[in-house]
Amino acid sequence: MPGLLLAFFLSLSGVTGTVRSSASSLGIDTKAAGISATEESPNPELKVIPGGQTIGVKVKSAGVLIVGHHLVEVSKQSKVSPGENCGLLPGDLMISIDGVKLDEVSRVAKLVEHAGKTDAYLSITYKRGGKERIAKLKPAYDRNDHVWRLGLYIRDSAAGVGTLTFYAPNQSVYGALGHVITDMNTGTPIVVGSGHIIQSSVTSISKSQDGDPGEKRAIFLKESQVLGNVESNTQFGIFGKMTRNPEHSLYQEPIPVAMGSEVKEGPAQILTVVDGQQVERFDVQIIHVARQQQPATKGMVLRITDSRLIDKTGGIVQGMSGSPIVQNGKLIGAVTHVFVNDPKSGYGCFIEWMLRDSGVLHQQNMISPHLKAV
Repeated sequence: MPGLLLAFFLSLSGVTGTVRSSASSLGIDTKAAGISATEESPNPELKVIPGGQTIGVKVKSAGVLIVGHHLVEVSKQSKVSPGENCGLLPGDLMISIDGVKLDEVSRVAKLVEHAGKTDAYLSITYKRGGKERIAKLKPAYDRNDHVWRLGLYIRDSAAGVGTLTFYAPNQSVYGALGHVITDMNTGTPIVVGSGHIIQSSVTSISKSQDGDPGEKRAIFLKESQVLGNVESNTQFGIFGKMTRNPEHSLYQEPIPVAMGSEVKEGPAQILTVVDGQQVERFDVQIIHVARQQQPATKGMVLRITDSRLIDKTGGIVQGMSGSPIVQNGKLIGAVTHVFVNDPKSGYGCFIEWMLRDSGVLHQQNMISPHLKAV
């Protein structure tokens, strides 16, 4: 798949480490006083439809992301990177150049060429750490390719595969992935400008092994038939509008959700796809539950116990990010990370944090952290 391998289960862009997450990139950093995962549900009647379907994800950033530097050969004796020299760094998000809003990479090339030919400075407005800054530079002329360049590698979009977590028919919204999507080169959360999700079909599985998590290999289907849009990318996944329950759902009617205080150690099931588009149930064991006082991505530790899933995948693989976790007839969370050295085990987040970020569960009196899937 092109683009990113969402930190761990969204097969988009990669993040390495001893723990990996199932999807990978955007950030929100807000705080408010109030209810924690250990308290009673503010809406005990809340119900949603669990997902499990494999989905294709395509997003465009709200600007153009710098992902690296390169040197421009301006003469036999000299190579320069104007972007690096003026202080631009990988992870910076370019918002505009000379007041022209950047909504795609192709726009950058035209502005750079004009400035080069007129020997003019460019004024680049960019974001770093949530703050807007301005850089000024002159493009360099590449004597080999005969074009004007900034000496920067840039990207404006990403695509990959993940898992739908829930659909809330009353609000016509969905949640997926269970953790943030980040750029595969910089690890920077992607600030979504636009995006959509579509049907996807699993074609094969690369099995997980100790030290080497596997992945789902999948293809996009019916790209003209969009399932929903992507409005936000937060620490708990991607969220947007969807008008109907997608095909291949194991549930046609909503089921209750459980708050963090209701989740117990013991047996549960995850819903996911390992072949084609068929959603299946697989047995897992919840072996630890965190009593969180504020939202955090690692709410529970689960272990795959279903021999069918272990035989097929070796445990948790990339692309399973967002797979719903059901316990005692209630949706309790989503798979988010795998233990690299023990791929039969991983983390899950509580569903209430995803419902909060989707807007289904009102954010009043809730706490929103800034966490990163690693």
